[in-house]
Amino acid sequence: MRYAVVIEKANENYSAYVPDLPGCVATGDTPEDVDSNIREAIRFHLDGLREDGLPIPDPEARCDYVDA
Repeated sequence: MRYAVVIEKANENYSAYVPDLPGCVATGDTPEDVDSNIREAIRFHLDGLREDGLPIPDPEARCDYVDA
């Protein structure tokens, strides 16, 4: 499965979330840190859903860039 991830610059760090996995978030000091952390968070989130017998959401969010 391939989930869309949104990475945002905050005041002092970076944050990331997965639109298709509510509550799946991560932070990091650099873009590379947050990328690594959100990958780990996704694995942890999906493992938790499986352990609880809950359905794994299909990836539905799409992302793209728009030139302005």
